Amino acid sequence: MTIYDISEKAGVSIATVSRVLNGSDNVSAQTRQKVLSVIQECDYTPNAFARGLGLNSMNTIGILCADSSDLYLANAIYHIERELRQNSYNCILCCTGYGLEDKQKYLNLLVNKKVDSVILVGSNFISDNDAENDYIREAAKEIPVLLLNADFDCDNVYCSLCDDFKSALQATTYLIESGIQDILYLYSSKSYSTLRKLSGYQSALTQKGLPLRTEYMQYFPGNHADLPSIADFLSSLDHTLQYKAVVAADDNLAIGAVKFAHKKGLSIPHELSIIGYNNSILSTCCDPELTSVDNRLESLCHHIVTTLIGILNDKEMPQKVIFSGELIKRGTTR
Repeated sequence: MTIYDISEKAGVSIATVSRVLNGSDNVSAQTRQKVLSVIQECDYTPNAFARGLGLNSMNTIGILCADSSDLYLANAIYHIERELRQNSYNCILCCTGYGLEDKQKYLNLLVNKKVDSVILVGSNFISDNDAENDYIREAAKEIPVLLLNADFDCDNVYCSLCDDFKSALQATTYLIESGIQDILYLYSSKSYSTLRKLSGYQSALTQKGLPLRTEYMQYFPGNHADLPSIADFLSSLDHTLQYKAVVAADDNLAIGAVKFAHKKGLSIPHELSIIGYNNSILSTCCDPELTSVDNRLESLCHHIVTTLIGILNDKEMPQKVIFSGELIKRGTTR
């Protein structure tokens, strides 16, 4: 028996059950009695939701990420953990890797540890195969689940994300309007976020009446932190593709493109323009400095923690908030 089952039997939302369990005044007497009757009938024992019934909160939040060595994910964890600590919450961090079985195992582990909530950092936790998302649905029946930079419609799941589609569309459009038509999209994962960027790239070409050529949408199969291998990969394409710009799904890939240009003796941005994504510290560590999309990571992390604290304090919070990215223009574009 879970809080989800109680909400189903009582005919109310999970949030309403939570308010009853927390002793909130923002519930009518009739609804409160209905929920309490179902709880008594089902002999339900609440976990961390039941602070109002005398069971103390663990004051602990679980954080899941695929790879803490990834620059984007590492920065996200830093911002989230710092803000949670400022709000007197402890954290348990689990690095799951990218396999579904391990994601399921670690999420179940945290739920069973009775943490107050879980934050899933990164869009790789959401699969195109909807059945593979059932482990998130099951966890959300027990505790609030928050997703950073992913979109998932489910009761008791809250999302904070950047509009990657629009950001990639604007970045690609900027290149086209600067006079470039042969643009390569380079990516190294098939996460929700990456595919939204790909869709934005495609939409920009379509809107400008340019052809969609699959050979100009290249998947790099290696480690995106291996910059020399990225440069070698682009070199291997140089014999067949005549691109004049690269839109990369992250800054690592973009820096690999910069290395490729230097290796080939190409002038940046006159012979090859490059746009990265994330506006990470890498964007100012190359010559010329990298034009990159700022996906508002710090704002996303602040919002997700604010949402979580609101939920745990029995406030109505929006289930989805979308931020707009901003193209930060530097030396790798005209």
